[in-house]
Amino acid sequence: MTDPQTSSDRAPDERIICALDVPTTAEAAALAERIGDAIGFYKVGLQLFAVDGMTLARELKAQGRKIFLDWKLHDIGATVEKATANLAGADCDLLTVHARPQVMAAAARGAAGSKMKVLGVTVLTSLTAEDLAADDHSLSPADLVERRVRQALEAGIDGVVSSPHEAARARALAVEAGRPDFLIVTPGVRPVGAALDDQARAATPQAALQAGATHLVIGRPITASSDPRAAAQEIAQQIALI
Repeated sequence: MTDPQTSSDRAPDERIICALDVPTTAEAAALAERIGDAIGFYKVGLQLFAVDGMTLARELKAQGRKIFLDWKLHDIGATVEKATANLAGADCDLLTVHARPQVMAAAARGAAGSKMKVLGVTVLTSLTAEDLAADDHSLSPADLVERRVRQALEAGIDGVVSSPHEAARARALAVEAGRPDFLIVTPGVRPVGAALDDQARAATPQAALQAGATHLVIGRPITASSDPRAAAQEIAQQIALI
């Protein structure tokens, strides 16, 4: 149970990234207002990208929040480089690109000299081994993630997005490469008792962090709660000692 005496005074745990996966920027802004200072880091994804998500991102930044643009860029190198440079100029904090060598290298060039960090998306947390086989991949999710983590390290980007199930291996590879600062951002995080929804490779917040994750992307367990502020505070309390 959340301790109201300490939770209201504590700065938000920025390891928690709240996914604003709602239809409109107005709904997202209202949700962020309800959550208040319980969350300091928000994900603006593809759903909001289509409805002026950058305006929302700038407004949240102006309020002192950090912003994760989960837009999974994937195009020819020149286009990715220029798009990344434009987004870096907007002072956002994290940006995702697909974990393909040329794409990651281009994004690294585009973000050079800025504070924005680039993450390579390895394997979506909704995908199973059967899904990958149907898409002509011969590797298991774990093996494909390992390959893409190695490629991300070689490309010089700042981290990866992977499921909690692959976080430990990703952390080990980063340490081997001399990159203790390498970010491992994990979607598919569900507190005990929460519905899995469309997540095939999920874990609890505690398990994800203990496996090596640096950040947790959590959406519906917070945003679909009748009291999203309290839900966020409860998760923060659960991981406070990790």
